[in-house]
Amino acid sequence: MTAHHHPDSPLLDHCPATLPSHAYFDTDWYAREQRTIWARNWVAVGRLNDLKPGSMRRHRIGAASVILCRAADGALSAFHNMCRHRGAALCAEDEQPLGKLITCRYHAWSYAATDGRLVATGHAHPTEDFRKDDHGLVPVSVTVWEGFVFLNLSQNPGPLMPDMGLDYLTNWPMESLITGHRAVKDLKCNWKVFWENYNECLHCPGVHPELCDLVPVYGAGVMGQRERPDWTPEEPYQPPLREGAATWTTDGKPCGPEFAGLTPRERQNGYNFVTLYPAMFAVAHVDYVRAVYIEPTGPETTRLTAECYFPQETLDQPGFDAAKVAAFAKIVMAQDAEAAELNQAGIRSPAYRHGTLMPEEYAIHDFHGWILRQMEDQP
Repeated sequence: MTAHHHPDSPLLDHCPATLPSHAYFDTDWYAREQRTIWARNWVAVGRLNDLKPGSMRRHRIGAASVILCRAADGALSAFHNMCRHRGAALCAEDEQPLGKLITCRYHAWSYAATDGRLVATGHAHPTEDFRKDDHGLVPVSVTVWEGFVFLNLSQNPGPLMPDMGLDYLTNWPMESLITGHRAVKDLKCNWKVFWENYNECLHCPGVHPELCDLVPVYGAGVMGQRERPDWTPEEPYQPPLREGAATWTTDGKPCGPEFAGLTPRERQNGYNFVTLYPAMFAVAHVDYVRAVYIEPTGPETTRLTAECYFPQETLDQPGFDAAKVAAFAKIVMAQDAEAAELNQAGIRSPAYRHGTLMPEEYAIHDFHGWILRQMEDQP
């Protein structure tokens, strides 16, 4: 029986094919993604508050190792992690102290930390044909949005464009929030498999019993009421959380004072997602904000870093335990990880050529289109 949806419904009116199976494990496909998707887009690497002034941190962006620097006065800069002499890595640890200069440990070439210009060549004595101006560090673009730091390898990066717009988190005091909990999990799946799982809820009834109890609409296999087959625009808004719940915690109760500046709809939502492909999504609740960072570590491996951000007032509560707040989302992420790894294992079957999307998987279809457009050759 063919389903007929309201014209304003996001549901697909057909069942398209997924990406081909080799897109999830082929080394050449993966390498092309590194050269295009991960080299052309803004990649979230963490919170500005977590990078101390007078320090530099090493990050992997696509195929590149990058140094993110924060000077003593708070100024940010970023460079490819290589000396212009003979290519030695300048930042050998995950995080190192930073003074006015970045000095190569190999031959002592030194660069200004603010703009990367070459200051000294150590014990070498260049000839007259050598111009210091031609041998500065290779810069990497850096920007900050709502306290999140983003890097971009492109020489001409476009604007940062969250899917919900730059003003989506304006009512949350984002820049003052403090990281209270961090968890890292390595998955045995391609990074796109995780994003696909994020983009549908057909799996929710069978995989997420706790989440479906908190968000009853997920128990119907949809992400929101607009995805119900019989939805119409005249249908009144229905708060997604179960009655009596206000946020994503084990008991649904806020872990501390609620944010004062939220609109009634933002409070009713209980969770407000914003997505920034390819590397991050954030979820803003009435009492805290959570973000998940996605880092491909190989064609079939992915690292997730989940962080929770709180007001200082919440962290200062007697007996406050951020791990208890994060426990609910940790359960959900562990369930998603198991499902994603199961998905990856099946994709590896020689009998699998591609999958078929259902109408409710419209967001995956959009994601696949984005992937293919991003991988197109550009001048």
